[in-house]
Amino acid sequence: MSTLPLAVRDSHTMLRRNLLHARRYPSLTLNLLLTPIMLLLLFVYIFGDVMSAGIGGGGADRAQYIAYIVPGLLLMTIGSTTIGTAVSVSNDMTEGIIARFRTMAIHRGSVLIGHVLGSVLQCIASVVLVGAVGAAIGFRSTDATVLEWFAAFGLLVLFATAFTWIAVGMGLISPNAEAASNNALPMILLPLLSSAFIPVDTMPGWFRPIAEYQPFTPAIETLRGLLLGTEIGNNGWLTLAWCLALTVLGYRWSTARFNDDPK
Repeated sequence: MSTLPLAVRDSHTMLRRNLLHARRYPSLTLNLLLTPIMLLLLFVYIFGDVMSAGIGGGGADRAQYIAYIVPGLLLMTIGSTTIGTAVSVSNDMTEGIIARFRTMAIHRGSVLIGHVLGSVLQCIASVVLVGAVGAAIGFRSTDATVLEWFAAFGLLVLFATAFTWIAVGMGLISPNAEAASNNALPMILLPLLSSAFIPVDTMPGWFRPIAEYQPFTPAIETLRGLLLGTEIGNNGWLTLAWCLALTVLGYRWSTARFNDDPK
C-alpha cells in the first residue's frame, strides 16, 4: 500500500481510538468544559452589572454584556479543551502505548494526526455546548449572514487546530499527566489577559500591547465582528497569522519530539 492511503487508513484508526477513549472516560473533558461555563455564569449573573457598566460607554446592561462575553468564552473553551489533549498525549507516552505503536507496521505520523483530529472535533463539540448555554441565557446573533457563520466556524476550526498542535507538543515533553496539565495552563490563562471579559483600552497602558496582540484578542475581536457586526479591522489577518504560525510551530515541534529516539 502506498504512503498516502496508509496514512489515511491509520490516521482514521487512531482518530477512532481517541474518540472512543474520550467517550469511555469523559470526566477530564467535562471537567475542563465546566471552567468556561462556570466563568460565563459567574461573570454574567454575579459580576454582570458591574462589568457591563463600561461596555459601550453606557450604563449597566447585562444583555449587552452577554453579547460581549460569549465570543471570548467560546475561544476560551478551545483553550481549556486542548489541556485534555496534552494530558492524553502524555498518558500515551508514559503508559508505553506510543512505544508499542512505534514497533508496529503503521504510518508513524498517524498517532499524532489521530490525536489532533480527535482534539479538534472535541473542541468544536465543546464550543457548541458552551454556545448552547450562551444562547439559553440570552446570546443572539441575529444579524450574521450565512457566509459570516461559515467564516466563524472556519475561524474556530483553525484556532482549535493551532492550539491542539501546541498542546500535543506540551504533552510529548511532559514526564507525566500532572506536568502536562500544568504546562498547558497558559491555554486557559491567556483568555483572562485578553479582551474576553473587558475591553483592552480599559487595561493599564503598559499592559495593553501585550493584551492586544496575544493570540486570543485578535481571534475574539474577529469572532465578535462576524457574529455581532462589530468592527474587525486588521484582527482577521492577525488571527490568520497567529493560527498559521502556531500550527507550523506546533507541528514541527511535535513531530521532532515524537521522532526522537526513545531513551
